[in-house]
Amino acid sequence: MVKYRLVLMRHGEGAWNKENRFCSWVDQKLSSDGIKEAQNCGKHLKALGFEFDLVFTSMLRRSIQTAWLILEEMGQEWVPIQSSWRLNERHYGALIGLNRAEMALNHGEEQVKLWRRSYDVTPPPITESHPYYQEIYNDRRYKCGDVSRDSLPKAESLKDVLDRLLPYWNEKIVPELKSGKMILISAHGNSSRALLKHVEGISDEDIINVTLPTGVPILLELDENLHPLGPHQFLGDQEAIQAAIKKVEDQGKVKSAEK
Repeated sequence: MVKYRLVLMRHGEGAWNKENRFCSWVDQKLSSDGIKEAQNCGKHLKALGFEFDLVFTSMLRRSIQTAWLILEEMGQEWVPIQSSWRLNERHYGALIGLNRAEMALNHGEEQVKLWRRSYDVTPPPITESHPYYQEIYNDRRYKCGDVSRDSLPKAESLKDVLDRLLPYWNEKIVPELKSGKMILISAHGNSSRALLKHVEGISDEDIINVTLPTGVPILLELDENLHPLGPHQFLGDQEAIQAAIKKVEDQGKVKSAEK
């Protein structure tokens, strides 16, 4: 019997998603297509009759902007939003800003897949000489969080993402779920994958094959112990969703003309 329902999603397409670059903690806005994805998501959720009581986002504006657009389309702009760095995208360290296809050409598709999708492989850490280091670590938003600047990550595996996400899930989100609230989480590809791994008990080996497209809501139906009553459900046109998943998977491959 369904006790709790939760909608989780990766934000709409960001500017660097379109350019196939590792965006991570760089604060990019949604692309024009990403805006349409978020709006269409809101329309679809409204048509399905969803009514949210609370929204959680990361501290990055592509996540927040997606939530705004969804709520606007649903006529639910009044719904409270809470933001935390613990829902941020995975920190890709020295890879931030680099093109995935070019990385595949230089380092091999398997290495790029490990960096992008594996559970416990960490990319090289960011250093102060990195072109986006100052932009990230001098950002005022991280002075408002529950972690000091010196403790912010310099690179993360998916395991690291789950480790920093779990306290927020257990202490902030779960109590709201158990109070009966219908919750939307507008997060990122890897913070969403980490949460799915935890909730659904996905193995360290199998999580590498879990790919989430941008702008597609995922429904989780849970029992009273927060155990899933079935696999997560992508909401929307299933053929289009599978095409979107393949598009994300292909981002880490060498372009045909380069092979």
